[in-house]
Amino acid sequence: MSLAESRTQQDCPVRGRPRSEAVERAIVEGVMKLIEEGVPLADLSIERIARTAGVGKATIYRRWSDKEDLFVDVMRSTEPPDPELPGTSMRDDLVVLLESLRQRGLASRSSAILHNVYAQMKTSPKIWAAYHATVVAPRRRLGLEVLRRGQANGELRDDLDIELMNDILVGPMLVRSLLRPEAKLEKGLAEQIVDTVMEGLRPVSSPS
Repeated sequence: MSLAESRTQQDCPVRGRPRSEAVERAIVEGVMKLIEEGVPLADLSIERIARTAGVGKATIYRRWSDKEDLFVDVMRSTEPPDPELPGTSMRDDLVVLLESLRQRGLASRSSAILHNVYAQMKTSPKIWAAYHATVVAPRRRLGLEVLRRGQANGELRDDLDIELMNDILVGPMLVRSLLRPEAKLEKGLAEQIVDTVMEGLRPVSSPS
């Protein structure tokens, strides 16, 4: 450290939290780097993470009790925010929701997280529960709210099970993202899924 830097630190008040956040960010980025390189969660030892992040093991253990807790925080920090819905119609809102899911499938980091979570969810209930509470449940609620509004304003038949409807809409994108990595996630897929599903589910107009 230079003398100028030392004086600057002496003149400024101590601010521990920003430094803590910087360290935590370095650790999270270290985990992501290893995941992107294809290292499975089972092989992510605290020692390896510490070496990649350039910190000591004790620094990690002061913040997380084990690597599962750390992985949960990594998962939370890398998830994009929920998309802003246009609110112009049920169809438009559903397209935005599915487009967000498509973009997550395309993003290399999101895909790495999703595949790791999917692979570990049976062997690590803690990780799956956290992923479900943090990502799956809120976005499912958002989709159900859109479908309920569609039923309320006459865009969707009111005799439909919206829980099942949501699964039918989201399912194709998840299948292509998780189970069929060779399948294309082409532009316009969100519109195609929504329009295909909605074609037979709109309310039938009464004969004049």
